[in-house]
Amino acid sequence: MPDIHLHIISFDIPYPPNYGGVIDVFHKIRTLFNAGVKIHLHCFQYHRLPSLELEKFCTEVHYYRRKTSIFSAMSWIPYIVYSRRSKELVNNLSKDSHPILFEGLHSCYYLNSKELKNRFKIYRESNIEHQYYYHLFKAENNLVKKLYFIFSSLKLRAFQRILDKSDLMLTVSKEDNEYLRSKFKNVPVEYLPSFHGFDEMNSITGQGEYCLYQGNLSVPENFKAAEYLIEKVFSGAKHKLIVAGLEPNNELVRLCKKHSNVTLITNPKEEMMGKLIREAQINIMVTFQPTGLKLKLLNALFNGRFCLVNPEMVAGTELVDLCEIGRTPRELIDKINDLMNVPFDENMISHRKEILLKWHSNTENCKTFLNLLSLLS
Repeated sequence: MPDIHLHIISFDIPYPPNYGGVIDVFHKIRTLFNAGVKIHLHCFQYHRLPSLELEKFCTEVHYYRRKTSIFSAMSWIPYIVYSRRSKELVNNLSKDSHPILFEGLHSCYYLNSKELKNRFKIYRESNIEHQYYYHLFKAENNLVKKLYFIFSSLKLRAFQRILDKSDLMLTVSKEDNEYLRSKFKNVPVEYLPSFHGFDEMNSITGQGEYCLYQGNLSVPENFKAAEYLIEKVFSGAKHKLIVAGLEPNNELVRLCKKHSNVTLITNPKEEMMGKLIREAQINIMVTFQPTGLKLKLLNALFNGRFCLVNPEMVAGTELVDLCEIGRTPRELIDKINDLMNVPFDENMISHRKEILLKWHSNTENCKTFLNLLSLLS
């Protein structure tokens, strides 16, 4: 059987896999490598260093400097796309005829390139980007940033038309799948859940003493979620909340200090974050934009005890039955009061494992990807 070769264009260097999008990219690379695929990785570099770890899984790794000058922001092409352009990338892609996987709309500048006209091109969706930026616009308080987010949303909505030039789209949620199918009727659109770092269940039984909210706290949406939980939920609850994540702003630091039952842990190491997730009684997560799949939810389900979420957090997924749902602050408070007194047991772990490994097994999703590749390319 001939070797399978695949070009992957990543919007960032996908190691370490410590935030949303790069988690899917890195663990996809790792899983495809284990399945025997020869990966030609192309990364845009701007705030991370080249990684020797990637060379363990890839036949070759190329790095391209992201063009982050003011001129990239002035184009009618969205900044997240226009800043990721490189003639060297096109030249490297043109050296063979292997399929090309474009990770996120960010990497799609050359999706309609004449040099790649006869190639099999796959678009990997991680968010409906114009919707995502619209929600960032709504969550942001700074006027300059608000203007940037709303103009970016408009540009991304217009640029999205380029996806018609792909040969296959792979989506991370069923809702996003339906949206793209409705917009691009001539392109196959298939649901393929995100790849992740959990090949087995690591949840522990027993009871914890705190609730945990975790995420990249520099992202406006995550700041708003933390603010909502602190002010609307835990200000009226007697239980302890730990907020943990990257780069909290000063406003969040001040807010946490105002509440005696709220503790902020800034920039925890991976080992510490894993411990916080495992030992929490409740991993609590809310979002105000039901797009994409929130990988921190998978993290909590594979490694934690109870997961308490709002409906938007599980929109378009098979994870509803594995979570407790609270639609309002009052419902969330009531759920917290109930769950803090319930031991997490082996039956709960077994039920969770059955569903997670059916829909979110890296190995099975890799097989799905390779089947689609062989059928359509």
